[in-house]
Formats: sequence, C-alpha cells, structure tokens
Amino acid sequence: MYLLIKKIFFAASINIFFLLVIFIVIQNSASKSKVNFIIGETIELPTSFIFGSSLISGSFLGTFLPFFFKRY
Repeated sequence: MYLLIKKIFFAASINIFFLLVIFIVIQNSASKSKVNFIIGETIELPTSFIFGSSLISGSFLGTFLPFFFKRY
C-alpha cells in the first residue's frame, strides 16, 4: 500500500512540475486553436498547451496501467 501511494505521489508531483513549466514556456505563444468535442468546442487555446496537457494527462493515466494489469 505504501508503494502505491509513493508511486502516485511521485507521478502527480512530476506532472504538476511539467504543467508549471508548460505555463511558463507558452506565455509568448501566438498560434492558437480550438478543440472540437462532440457537444461543443473550447475557447482558443495555445497549441502548445493542448499538446502539453494531453502529454501530461497521458503520462499521469499511464502510471495506473501497471496496477490494472497486475498478474496474480
């Protein structure tokens, strides 16, 4: 149980750090685009933020994959 909490905390702290770095880097980004969902679309966001946030969310969710496919 301790190892599980340690891995989740480590993944969350690394991904929060990456998110803060993305916020600092994209302040001067001029290219903006919208994300189209089934229901509607988002406001115009910097393209680098869209790519970076999808990378970070994939990294965080990928942390949980070994727990779901654990062999007994």
